Amino acid sequence: MGNIYTIAILASLLLTNSCGVSKTPKAQVQSSSDTSAVASGTLIPAADQLSAYLPLLKGKKVGLMGNQTSVVGAGKEHLVDVLLREKVDLKFGFAPEHGFRGDIERGEKVSNDVDSKTGLPLFTLYGGNEKQDSIVQSIDVMIFDLQDVGARFYTYITSLHRVMELCAKHNKELIVLDRPNPCGDQVDGPVRKDDKFKSNVSYHKIAMIHGLTVGELANMINGEKWLEGGKQCKVTVIPVENYTHSSMYELPVVPSPSLPNHLSVRLYSSLCLFEGTDISVGRGTEWPFQVVGYTNPVYGDFKFTPGEKAGMSKHVEGKNEVNYGLDLRGLNADDQKFTLEYILYFYNKMPDKSKFFAQPEFFDKLAGTDELRKQILAGKTEAEIRKSWEPELEAYKKMRKKYLIYPDFE
Repeated sequence: MGNIYTIAILASLLLTNSCGVSKTPKAQVQSSSDTSAVASGTLIPAADQLSAYLPLLKGKKVGLMGNQTSVVGAGKEHLVDVLLREKVDLKFGFAPEHGFRGDIERGEKVSNDVDSKTGLPLFTLYGGNEKQDSIVQSIDVMIFDLQDVGARFYTYITSLHRVMELCAKHNKELIVLDRPNPCGDQVDGPVRKDDKFKSNVSYHKIAMIHGLTVGELANMINGEKWLEGGKQCKVTVIPVENYTHSSMYELPVVPSPSLPNHLSVRLYSSLCLFEGTDISVGRGTEWPFQVVGYTNPVYGDFKFTPGEKAGMSKHVEGKNEVNYGLDLRGLNADDQKFTLEYILYFYNKMPDKSKFFAQPEFFDKLAGTDELRKQILAGKTEAEIRKSWEPELEAYKKMRKKYLIYPDFE
């Protein structure tokens, strides 16, 4: 990483069947037979492999968890449109945090609705799933197709867990249409241990940068018996063709309003911790998660003024004020990996450090622990902080290896 002084569709198809708790079900992994694509080495997300999953839906009532990232092929056709065209008996869609079309701001309410384009009934699992039992009971299989970005605090993996809970409870099968992890070349950060830090942004006992695809995480949730009561879900993962955890993958569709490009996705894991502070990460500008600043010239010479942008108007730090800080827009996206460099830079620059953690409880939820905040307050260096993670991180890496579908980066 460069020097910081020179520098952001359809509700997931959830098709799930639960199994008993006494035996860990091994997820089926189905593959397409597109030998020409395999020979070319092109990454082929599962949703593009119609021949691998359409036969599994024949004659069945289907539910879908997806959003604007649930696209098929170079034309980026919505998966819901493909399924309906293929005469799949699609009954409803579930929407994740940012809604069915990805235009709802972080943390805002996602309501039950109807998709304006297709008339498909829509329901939400964001904020709870207590009232969705009868909906899931009405189908045979659930499809999950959401593009994750590889960080524990990105809530699409919380949606995965809730879908698995419902499918396990009502004995429904879950088909996961897997997609590459754009940050799958790393495993880093603190591992959440204590359930008191469990929240939508820290739902699993995994590393902050978890190094899994959603298909691999589904296998881990099942294998570690993290569903309520130790239940397990019958999961079929349709894998990505030609993917490895060393692959660099630029998302074809914006995963949420504040992650508009590959650089923002790669920097997100390092910059999201600022959401527990009043520091701006560029929401309300053209460069969210690519610029960082605060309304005090002490933070740097680079200046920007957040305003209002679609999907970024209600939660804008430093709104309509000049912010001073760091310009990260010139960084090479593929080179970016998780670092505490930025958070420590701003903490050390702040004149009154007692005011840095404006939302300490939320910062701890993002981190999955209160130890990181306390270490920063104590003046620890990044090297010292990282050393404290090593035992839990090594244990997590060992557990992770059991559930990998694709060749690893190490």
